[in-house]
Amino acid sequence: MFETLKNAFKVKEIRKKIFITLLILLVYRIGCYIPVPGLSSETFGQLFDPDSDQFNNFLALMNGITGGSLAQGTLFALGIGPYINASIIMQLLCVGIPALERLSKQGEEGKKKISQITRFLTLVLAIIQSVGIILAFGNSALTPEYFWNQEWLLWVFMIVVYSAGAMLTMWLGERITEYGVGNGISLLIFLGIISTAATTLINTFISAFEGGSFTFTPILQIIIFVVLSVIIFALIVTVDLSERRIPVQYAKQVKGRKMYGGQSTVIPIKISGSGVMPLIFAFAILSLPDLIMGLFFSESQAYANYTEWFSGGQGNLGWLYILILCLLIFAFSFFYAQIQFNPEDVSKSIQQNGGFIPGIRPGRPTADYLKKISRRITLFGAIFLSLVAFVPSLVFSITGNSDLLSVFSTTGILIVVSVALEFDKQLQSQLMMKNYKGFLK
Repeated sequence: MFETLKNAFKVKEIRKKIFITLLILLVYRIGCYIPVPGLSSETFGQLFDPDSDQFNNFLALMNGITGGSLAQGTLFALGIGPYINASIIMQLLCVGIPALERLSKQGEEGKKKISQITRFLTLVLAIIQSVGIILAFGNSALTPEYFWNQEWLLWVFMIVVYSAGAMLTMWLGERITEYGVGNGISLLIFLGIISTAATTLINTFISAFEGGSFTFTPILQIIIFVVLSVIIFALIVTVDLSERRIPVQYAKQVKGRKMYGGQSTVIPIKISGSGVMPLIFAFAILSLPDLIMGLFFSESQAYANYTEWFSGGQGNLGWLYILILCLLIFAFSFFYAQIQFNPEDVSKSIQQNGGFIPGIRPGRPTADYLKKISRRITLFGAIFLSLVAFVPSLVFSITGNSDLLSVFSTTGILIVVSVALEFDKQLQSQLMMKNYKGFLK
């Protein structure tokens, strides 16, 4: 990756895209520190303190993605969350609704219409999440005296501001995709997680010198955390880049005076082809009851029982929680595998182009063979995602620091690695295109 960055800075066009990307990311981080009038961030911050009775696991997860802006109640408190949820919903609707499925297959024009629908859905979700956040604040965190003691006016103001902040975040991500290196939405999530990690590590380091005396325990926690992070990163990169290559042989065909085919190629099937999506879906479903009950029924016995049996926060992984989360990860892994890789379509395409898999007859036997391979790889990928969901939390608990534990738990560690690898691929593809253009000239 470092070699790719060095080569990218040598090319003027790519260097300009990198600087545009960094500038937009800087604007995003500045927005994460702009306070919103009408909110007491100190009071609201108790929802994100693991030692507080008001701690909420779902909000803590969202806070890590937004780079800590949610805990401070700033302009970009919602971050890119509404757009991510809207995109996930649209993906599911495109599979279940035939009209949207046909629209998604209409090329560039269909993609533009799908993107426009996603933007409107993002606005709706941003308004809903803004109301949810204000409810989470509670009256103790709101300061209506800035609005002539009219609480309804404060609600309208905060809903408008937070919804506008979410839409502005989406706009910044799209500008990175259009004018920068690419994958702007992913880079915003990546920056938020890295910012949270950096802030947490700095605070842990400062705590070693509090009280006028030096304490080695926080330094030891940081060292253990960094070493374990590097090991887990290496394992995730190894699995993420792994793929099963199925050989395909194309027969020779004579068309007119020319001969076509007679070559060999492969069908690459990635082990973690669905990426982090099954994890996000599984945690979203399990976190939804926690969010609703934590906001509206925090004092009830039902919420206390739910927290005891199902809560996955602060390293308290109940067996029922682990079992249900694993089942959801497996279900969504196979669901996404069916969406991304259709054995029947691949078999039909191979047969129409005069190809075949050595040792397998074309047609139905090829489709069955591809389906069997896909199921085996998806099973291994689901096991891998299940381990990633729990191993980081269990391993990082060795540090004994709940703040460090929340940095790279669950989806965060996969998002960081996936976005970094995708960013490297984007730079390599742009360098390759630049070389092709130079060769043609």
